[in-house]
Amino acid sequence: MPGTGLVSLVPRAREVQEADGPPFVWDTDTALVAEPAAHGVARWLRGHTVLPFREGDGVAGAGAGTTVELRVDDGLDAEGYRLDVTPTRVLIEGGDAAGIFWGAQTLRQLLPPAAFRRAGRPGREWHVPCCHIEDAPRFGWRGMMLDVARHFTPKDGVLRLLDQLAAHKLNVFHFHLTDDQGWRMDIRRYPQLTGAGAWRPRTRVGHRASPLWDERRHGGYYTQDDLREIVAYAAERHITVVPEIELPGHSQAAIAAYPDLGSTDVVDTAALGVWTDWGVSPHLLAPTDDVLRFYEHVLDEVLDVFPSPYIHIGGDETPKEEWRASAVAQARIAQEGLRDEDALQAWMVRHFDRWLAARGRRLVGWDEILDGGTLEGPGLTPGAVVSSWRGTDGGAAAAEAGHDVVMCPEHELYLDRRQAPGPDEPVPLGRVATLRDVYAFSPVPQRLAAAGRGERVLGIQANMWTECAESTQRVDYQVFPRLAALAEVAWSGSGGSYDDFVERLVGAHLPRLDAAGVEYRPLDGPRPWQQRPGIPGRPLD
Repeated sequence: MPGTGLVSLVPRAREVQEADGPPFVWDTDTALVAEPAAHGVARWLRGHTVLPFREGDGVAGAGAGTTVELRVDDGLDAEGYRLDVTPTRVLIEGGDAAGIFWGAQTLRQLLPPAAFRRAGRPGREWHVPCCHIEDAPRFGWRGMMLDVARHFTPKDGVLRLLDQLAAHKLNVFHFHLTDDQGWRMDIRRYPQLTGAGAWRPRTRVGHRASPLWDERRHGGYYTQDDLREIVAYAAERHITVVPEIELPGHSQAAIAAYPDLGSTDVVDTAALGVWTDWGVSPHLLAPTDDVLRFYEHVLDEVLDVFPSPYIHIGGDETPKEEWRASAVAQARIAQEGLRDEDALQAWMVRHFDRWLAARGRRLVGWDEILDGGTLEGPGLTPGAVVSSWRGTDGGAAAAEAGHDVVMCPEHELYLDRRQAPGPDEPVPLGRVATLRDVYAFSPVPQRLAAAGRGERVLGIQANMWTECAESTQRVDYQVFPRLAALAEVAWSGSGGSYDDFVERLVGAHLPRLDAAGVEYRPLDGPRPWQQRPGIPGRPLD
């Protein structure tokens, strides 16, 4: 029946076949058998299935009970899996360890929603329907960005979110660590980045036009040991953590900590503090050799903590008034033979693009890194990746120039945007992006598909900015259940039936989120305690 069993998977699987026979009975006599390559998945299963496994020698067929077996099959695609359930055995085969892990996530969805709780009732057993499932993702980049600079998310909240990404078969966590309103990564060479840059004296409540203020000091940061723990926790769930260190804009917190990073010949940077407001700060990093060295030293420590092949440097929203007024910036433009201030930003982006490439990493930046001639002349290195947020045109242009692209357009995939019209929606920001809008998003623009360049689209990503989301409860409300729709587009591809998706969502997936303690937005609108009357937003048509 709809909403249960084999038709309840979110995201939907490529091929699902029911099989005859009584269900597989999973109880305390069920053994777990894993090849060495699957030991990490076995460890995850033991900790996340509520029921314990029988202790045994790990040999298939040993003992009298049923078995769950994990194997690698080199004939399957990377991240692909095959799941076979018979009355006596569950067999998950993956093209790699990640594929086995995604198969284990599917197995958990074949169980009742109570399987998503952290503990179960003694004596319970699970019944799994006999079936054959073959599945693999459409895109290799299935991501979510969390902004912890505007409102800090403690480590436990990040780990909790990683569990939810894994449950939705998402494999990239874009970690937005720095901005005007806070610097969140401990950099040992420059302790004031967190000593001063991680804290602001007060915070605007609501949109930047709001007259309301929270007068409490706000802040926080992650030690490098915290971040290594987050990276390891994500890796166990086959999630890559992509850190973002913003430059040359969105850098007021860094300049507040180290005033020499700013345009000291134009602004009294020593008087700047960590920004308490929202929007786009006018203060950019100065284009000097000392600033380049400073950020190279910062990135040395970033690379030491984050093994990701991708490092995000931001590059968005950079008003150039200070550079136009700065003799230092103008001298750099003349020295490098640049056209204007946009080309100066492109010069800085190219510097770090090459610096990262020389260390085996790939620069990622918002689509403004295409501005100012970065696709002309020496241009970006071939490995540079563009996050296309101002619609999809920037991503299409980057793909046509030979660069990989992650699609994350603001009007469809920015989860801080309001989910419905009307006065009940808390802090209504931007255009409406409904659950249906997210589900209907087509990641590959027609012009790329027609030109045979669709493979340049690595995948898609939802972005959660936290100016108006000061707690895990508020993030939950904005993210879920729209993240489930994003996950289905990323894993299963466009073209599914929205009505079928909603049936699976309501019938089975929302109860899973309930069991996991996720404070999602109900489809018929916010619960009374989720509303925020009196806090101004900025709704757009």
